Amino acid sequence: MAKVNESKLIWMDGKLIPWEDATVHVLTHSLHYGNAVFEGVRAYQTPKGPAIFRLKEHTKRLMNSAKSCLINIPFTQEELERAQIEVIKANEFTQTVYIRPLVFLGYGSMGVSHKGSPTQVAIVAWQWGAYMGDEALRKGIKVKISSWMKPAPFSMMAKAKASANYFNSQMANFEALDAGYDEALLLDPQGFVAEGSGECFFIVKDGVIITPPNDTSLESITQQTVIEIAKDLGYTVLRQRITRDEVYTADEAFFTGTAAEVTPISNIDGRIIGKGERGDVAGALQAAYFDVVMGKNPKFEHYLTYVK
Repeated sequence: MAKVNESKLIWMDGKLIPWEDATVHVLTHSLHYGNAVFEGVRAYQTPKGPAIFRLKEHTKRLMNSAKSCLINIPFTQEELERAQIEVIKANEFTQTVYIRPLVFLGYGSMGVSHKGSPTQVAIVAWQWGAYMGDEALRKGIKVKISSWMKPAPFSMMAKAKASANYFNSQMANFEALDAGYDEALLLDPQGFVAEGSGECFFIVKDGVIITPPNDTSLESITQQTVIEIAKDLGYTVLRQRITRDEVYTADEAFFTGTAAEVTPISNIDGRIIGKGERGDVAGALQAAYFDVVMGKNPKFEHYLTYVK
């Protein structure tokens, strides 16, 4: 997990300000009622300098999340893309960077209704390597299937990357960590696998890569990228429901996500998965993914926005 190293400057409501000045009032509406949306974006060091991976897609998803949650962003998508570039430039990072755009409702009215509360936008970035540590990328992690289920699409907006949605993820993640695992895996209301607390889930069975349909999960940009890479490498990829017993008997399993990148899973609920470490398919996808995000694969270079 990330312990944020302070960057020098944060973009807030249209301008760069010092880290210590990026504060909000205790009566900020989103602090009380949870209506906020955010993104997770990464910038990598490439042979051509730092580059943001899939900036347009992430920013578009931020705009869509805000629309779903009845938040009117006072900036265009292009302005928010430029702001993320500006944050990277201003802080002169030398390593892999995580970018967190956040749109929230500020100090205005109180009560459940958010009418009268101003929309605020902040973009902060910090240097952040492997989400669960470099060793996890090699040896894999231990995962617990959670007692908490993924909320049904009629109870929460599953397609919005909304702050309120992540309370469920927090409870699942805490349960897993408290039980001695590294991460949680949530089932959907029908009992099929949905996703991790903040990642998408894949298994490998007889050389075929399988990942759940995104009917109850966030439409993941990294998941879509990994599927594209897998097909480019010649793998067959299926989008279909996965049962709990299929998880236990998989040849391989791994998580994907902006933060998690491609993280192998070695153990689920005490069952050793495959050979108990990173499998061959996960290893191939992991290597190919890092080549893509670090600008070493010209075929996917259109996904990079270079910061110059």
